[in-house]
Amino acid sequence: MAARVPMQVPKTHFVLGTPLDAAFDGLKKATFGMGCFWGAERKFYQLKDGIVSTAVGYAGGHLEHPTYREVCSGSTNHAEVVRIVYDPSKTTYKTLLDTFWDNHDPTQKDRQGGDVGTQYRSVIYYEDDEQKALAEATRDAFQTKLSAKGYSTIKTEILPAAPNTFYFAEEYHQQYLAKNPGGYCGLRSLNCYN
Repeated sequence: MAARVPMQVPKTHFVLGTPLDAAFDGLKKATFGMGCFWGAERKFYQLKDGIVSTAVGYAGGHLEHPTYREVCSGSTNHAEVVRIVYDPSKTTYKTLLDTFWDNHDPTQKDRQGGDVGTQYRSVIYYEDDEQKALAEATRDAFQTKLSAKGYSTIKTEILPAAPNTFYFAEEYHQQYLAKNPGGYCGLRSLNCYN
């Protein structure tokens, strides 16, 4: 079997004008799956303050450098995710978590709206114990609000980023909705986070 190779991605973020892939020294990363990665990515690059770069890709599966077609087949177990690189002196992981929880329905398993499949699952890949603790605390607080309004249990997975490697998605997926403003994305908020 031939070696699998990384996706070729643009050097520069279409919206922010920053690198898509770099060492990012002194910065932090966050990775979230919340359904269609096109809309998820847009929610984060629109935050602007402290957001250095975003990229869409795949994580949580068992195949290195999967293609979109392979992920959509359901055979690799990857989730569609957005990786955010942020400056912790200008924004916080809590702000990113607030954006995550407020912009999709975490009570749905393996779907968001009309997008159905394991690749659309709600998932947080944490980088360290601090991110894990914040993810769990915000999940628990949101569950209390959801339960009071009659919603079911949050299905979001909270898992370590390692060994759940982030693999870039194909070039055409990067900042897709900025390049294709009329593109479809099934994300919807439950409108009860804040």
